Amino acid sequence: MYRLHRYFTEIELQKTYDEIAKLQAEIKNVSAVAFEGNRSAQWPVGINPPFEPRSRFEVLKWEYFTEEEIYSCTDGSPKCELRGIDRMDVADVIDVAVGELNKKYIPVLHLKKQQLINGYRRFDPIRGMEYILDLQLEVVNQKGHSRSITKRVHLVRPLSQIEIIPMPYVTEATRVHIIIPLMMQVRSYVDHFLEVFAANAFETSENAILTFLFIYDPVEAHVKTETPSQIKFMDIISKKHPVDTLFFLANVDTRVNAEFLNRCRMNSINNWQVFFPIHFQDYNPDVAYHNQQRPATIDLVKDAGHFDRMSFEEACFYNSDYMATRTRMVADVQENEEILETLDIYEMFVKYSGLHVFRAVEPALHQQYRYQICNPRLSEDIYHRCVQSNLEGLGSRSQLAMLLFEQEQGNTPDTA
Repeated sequence: MYRLHRYFTEIELQKTYDEIAKLQAEIKNVSAVAFEGNRSAQWPVGINPPFEPRSRFEVLKWEYFTEEEIYSCTDGSPKCELRGIDRMDVADVIDVAVGELNKKYIPVLHLKKQQLINGYRRFDPIRGMEYILDLQLEVVNQKGHSRSITKRVHLVRPLSQIEIIPMPYVTEATRVHIIIPLMMQVRSYVDHFLEVFAANAFETSENAILTFLFIYDPVEAHVKTETPSQIKFMDIISKKHPVDTLFFLANVDTRVNAEFLNRCRMNSINNWQVFFPIHFQDYNPDVAYHNQQRPATIDLVKDAGHFDRMSFEEACFYNSDYMATRTRMVADVQENEEILETLDIYEMFVKYSGLHVFRAVEPALHQQYRYQICNPRLSEDIYHRCVQSNLEGLGSRSQLAMLLFEQEQGNTPDTA
């Protein structure tokens, strides 16, 4: 049965290839009578034309790579190891390139890859991933003689077919209940938060309600715990609101504005999706503006801050989704009550909800710099994320390197 299935699958696949070749030939024939002639038929035939930048800031950058390393790293390092899906991608592209070259030259020549000399790739948002490979190949002719040649090949991995997922209808008229847990050590930031919130919400009559949840020290609090968690906060808040309430859980550093609140409404879908935005975090001003005058307003540029991927504090979700997810945790909580302190709301939704958990960078959500106090009593993952967020929030690599350089210069003894 497997052999029969493979046979008929190969027949269907060959029919598909023949149909593609036929369509490509038709495109070439039609382009010959077009205004620009054959130049209107882009390579590869049938793939969208390349992206055209409108300014120098939109020019797509090529990444250089070898079979083991890549020279554009996400952390800013000049070179890092090629691993995971990127390593598989490069190996697959090289195999495809050698296979296509053999289709062209066999039976006259037979090519065997010896080495990847140079590799370049860039992602084109219109067509897909483009590659340029310089391959050193061993050529074997029909008489068995071999020699080494170098070939440059161009490849494109097109974007797959776009799938439109039906989504429930939502509007921007929903009222947002903004929840700010307020602990003793951050109470000095309340005045600034209210100034920003008043300008962005109160004065514009934004359809939102602000609630401060005061978290007292264990000695004064009714709930005696030294590890207050998001779930324990929301257990209190959830009981005091209707099931159709849309919550935005934030903190006192968050600068709330109408643009983000609209996206909170559009990306939070009752019984379907919850939204966890990634805010833009300012760098430590003592590092980012060392020996410089601090600007009155901070723009979203790479030298001013970064999108804090380690922070999961902000969340938009409906009360009914929270209550349903919380109910699914009952059995696990009965076995281990500490789970309420080791999980945050993001992990709770991922593990128990069954909903879409949408996480994306959010330019309209901006936070000023503040060193976070990481509670070692929380789970290891949450504590590690907090520490990492503090480290990455100090400044960019170039800014930190400049400070170290100045410090080393200052500590260097004078020499005659």
